[in-house]
Amino acid sequence: MDKTDIWSENMSNTPVTAQPSNDAHTLLKQYGCGPIPFSGTDNAFYERHFVFDKVLDKRESTARDQFEAFARSVRDVLSQRWVLTEQIYGRQNAKRIYYVSMEFLIGRSLANNVTNLLLDPLIQDSLKQKKLDWIELIEQEPDAGLGNGGLGRLAACFLDSMATLQLAAMGYGLRYEYGIFKQSINDGWQEETADNWLRHPDPWEVARPNEAVEIKLNCSFELHNGVLRAIPGRPSTMIGIPYDRPVVGYGGKTVNTLRLWAASAADYFDFREFSGGDFVGALAETLTAETLTRVLYPDDSTSFGQALRLVQEYFLAACSVADLIRRFRKHNSDWNLLPEKVAVQLNDTHPALTVPELMRVLLDEANLGWETAWDLTRRTLAYTNHTLLPEAMEKWPVAWFELMLPRHLQIMLEINQRHLDAVRTKFPGENERCTRMSLLEEGSPKKLRMANLAIVGSHSTNGVAALHSQLLRTTTLKDFGEMFPDRFNNKTNGVTPRRWLLLANPALARNITEAIGDGWIRDLDQLIKLKPLAEDCAFLAAIRKSKYQAKSEFANWLLRTSGVKLDPDTIFDSQVKRIHEYKRQLLNALRIVVLYNRLRQNPELAMAPRTFLFAGKAAPAYHFAKLVIKFINNLAGTIEGDPVVRGRLRVVFLPDYSVSMAEHLIPATEVSNQISTAGYEASGTSNMKFMMNGALTIGTRDGATIEMAEAAGEENFFLFGLTADQVSQNRTWYSPRWHYENEPETRAALELIFSNHFSRHEPNVFEPFRQLLLDKGDYYMHLADLGSYLAADQQLTALYKITDAWASKAVLNVAHAGRFSSDRTIAEYAADIWDAKPCPVS
Repeated sequence: MDKTDIWSENMSNTPVTAQPSNDAHTLLKQYGCGPIPFSGTDNAFYERHFVFDKVLDKRESTARDQFEAFARSVRDVLSQRWVLTEQIYGRQNAKRIYYVSMEFLIGRSLANNVTNLLLDPLIQDSLKQKKLDWIELIEQEPDAGLGNGGLGRLAACFLDSMATLQLAAMGYGLRYEYGIFKQSINDGWQEETADNWLRHPDPWEVARPNEAVEIKLNCSFELHNGVLRAIPGRPSTMIGIPYDRPVVGYGGKTVNTLRLWAASAADYFDFREFSGGDFVGALAETLTAETLTRVLYPDDSTSFGQALRLVQEYFLAACSVADLIRRFRKHNSDWNLLPEKVAVQLNDTHPALTVPELMRVLLDEANLGWETAWDLTRRTLAYTNHTLLPEAMEKWPVAWFELMLPRHLQIMLEINQRHLDAVRTKFPGENERCTRMSLLEEGSPKKLRMANLAIVGSHSTNGVAALHSQLLRTTTLKDFGEMFPDRFNNKTNGVTPRRWLLLANPALARNITEAIGDGWIRDLDQLIKLKPLAEDCAFLAAIRKSKYQAKSEFANWLLRTSGVKLDPDTIFDSQVKRIHEYKRQLLNALRIVVLYNRLRQNPELAMAPRTFLFAGKAAPAYHFAKLVIKFINNLAGTIEGDPVVRGRLRVVFLPDYSVSMAEHLIPATEVSNQISTAGYEASGTSNMKFMMNGALTIGTRDGATIEMAEAAGEENFFLFGLTADQVSQNRTWYSPRWHYENEPETRAALELIFSNHFSRHEPNVFEPFRQLLLDKGDYYMHLADLGSYLAADQQLTALYKITDAWASKAVLNVAHAGRFSSDRTIAEYAADIWDAKPCPVS
C-alpha cells in the first residue's frame, strides 16, 4: 500500500473517542472530533490561488505552483477554525501555555495537516478531479529549516499534542532563513551548504507586522574592513516580526499557533548619512538585524559566532516576553494574576534569558517591587533540562552583558546575591557549595551560567527520562536538588503517534486499526490490546507483510530520490541521530568491522545479509564527528568493493537526514541501535519512534530506553553494556588497552583500521581513533562495551531466523509503546507543572 492510501485505510469521517489513560490525569478525557468540510473539491477554490496569488494561468503552472495552491486551499479550510480558536481563548480568558524553544523540527506540513483535519476522502476526490500526483505534490514542500535534532522534533511533537488535547498553547521560536545546513558527502567527508528552505513563499505562514516588537541593545554595530564589530555606548534597536504557522490538533477542532520571530532593522533610516556617501555605515544595522535570524546555531568556534548566538537567544526571549505580556494585559489588569493565566516552558537553557527579561518588564515597566516581581517570575516560568553534559550547559561572558545588556546584568547579579544569601542560610559555612551554585563562574573571563539561572528563576526543573531526572537531581545538579527538592521532577519524553505511526506507516496503522479499532490514534495506551495477538499466527503474518512493504517503499523512495539501491530482503539495521562521541556511531562502525573480519576469515560463515543504515549531521566545527562520518563512508566503500562480503554486508550513509527521511526510514527499520554511553543520553525519541513502528532495539540501559524495556520486558530487547553506575564507578580504573590486548576481535578490528585498510589513498587519516580509543583513555568507553554489543548482536541475528518469534517480539514492542506518546507527556506537564485545563473550541 502506498502512503497515499493512509486516509482511506486508517481514518474515518466519524467522531473518534478514546478512553483516558491511567497515568495522564483528567487531561486525557477525549473530545469527539468530526470532519471539516473541504470546499477544495470545487476546482475554483483551488484555481483561484493561481490567479489571485500568482497571477498565473493554471495551464502554465509548475509542480511547485500546484503545491502552493493546494496547500493554501487546505489553509483556507483551517483558517476559520484557527481564528475561532484564538477568539475562544480570549473570550474564556484561558490560561495560556507558551513553549519557548530555539528549535521546532516540524518537517513538512501538508500531509500532516490533512491527516489531522480528517480531510482524507475529500482530498482524494480533489486529487482525482485535478489530476494531481500526491507524492509529487508533497515532495514540493521542503522540510522547514527550524531545527536540527531531537530537541526540535520533541518541541514539534509537543505542539501537536497540546493542540490535540485542546490546551490553549503557543510555540515561540525563530524564523531561520537558512536553517542549520544541507549536508552532502564528498569523498566521504561531510560538506555543508546553505539550506535556503524559504526561497519559495511558504503557504502556511502568516506575517503579522502589526504585532512587531522593538528589541533594544546597549550597543550598535559597524563594518570595519569587512568585519562586523560592536560599538559600545551607542544603543540600537531591532524589530521582531512575527510569522504565524497553524498547529492543527487531531480532529481539527483546535488550531494553535507556532509564532516565529524574524529580525529586521528598525524603521529609522538615516538618509542623510546614506546620501552623503557612508553606505557601509548606514547599512551596517540592517546587515546586523538580517544576520540575526539567518541561520540556526551559528558556528560557535569563533567569538563572533558565540556572540551572535547569545543575541539570538536574547532576541527570542525578549520578543516572546513582550508578546505574551501583551496577550495577558489584553484580558487582565491585575499583574498578580500572571502565574494563573500564563505558563512559560523554557526548552533547555537557550531561552534562559527569559528570566531577567520578564523581571525587567515587571520591575521597569509594571513598576512592581522586587519581591513581587520575583515571585511572579518564578511561578510563571518552568525549565526543561535536556543534557547531562556539563559542557553543554551554556555559559556567557559577563563582559558581553556589560556591552549589550547592562540592565539584564544588573538584574542577574541581584538575583545571584539574593540566591547565594539563601544558600548560605540553608548551608552555613559551605563556601564551595556557594561557588558551585552561583550564577557567576569565576575565571578569565567571568561567565554567567544559564542552567543555574533557569533553575533559580523557575518553579520547576524537569528531566526527560527517569534515569536522566535522577542523575540531574543526584549528580549533575546535586546542589540544586538539595536546595530545591520540590522543584525537580521527571517528564519522560514522547512522540506523536499521528505523524510517526498513522501518517508514516500506513500499512502497520491499517493492521492495528483492523485489529483493535482506531481509538489508539488519540489514546495510544489502547495499543496494549495488541498484546494477545503476539501469539496469533495470522496477525504475525500481517505484521511481517507490513514491515516488508515499508522496507520496499523505503527502498523505492531512496532509489528515486538518491539513486541508491537497497535490497529489502536484507536486515535493515539503523542508527539515525546527531553525530556525537557519546552517541557512539564509532562503536557501531567497530561492530561492523568485526563482522566484516569474520566473513573475510571464514567466507563460509552463516550470516544473514544485512544493510547498516546511518544518518545524522555533525556540527561544522566538530572535527571528530566529521571524521566518524568519513570512516563510515570509507567502510561502506571498502565493503562494497570486497567480493568476499559484497551482498552479505552493506553500509549506507544517508546524507541530509530530515523529518521527511525519517518518515520513510523508521517504518522500514527492523533493528534500532540506541547505543549511547550509559548515563549520557537524556532520553532519546528516535528510540520511541522505532519501537512504535515494530523495530527491535539493541542498546544500552540509557535514557528512555530503560523505560521502554521495562514496559515491554527486557526479554523483548537486546540490552548490553555497562550501566550508568558502572560507567561512573569504572572511571578510576578503566583501561581501554586491556580490551585491545585481551580481546582478539577488538584488536584485529583496530589493527585493520590503523593499517589503512579503509584509507589506502589517505594514509593515517583515522589516526585520531587510536588517540581517542587507546592513548586518551576512551572517555565514552567504546571498547568496554564492544564485546557485549557483539554478543547481543549474535542473539539478535539468531532470533531473526525464527520469523514468528521475531514478529511476536515486534508486536509486543508496539503493544507497549502507548506510554511513549507525547499526549501522555503533555498531559503530565499540564497537570503537574502548568496547572492548565483544556479549553475546547466548540
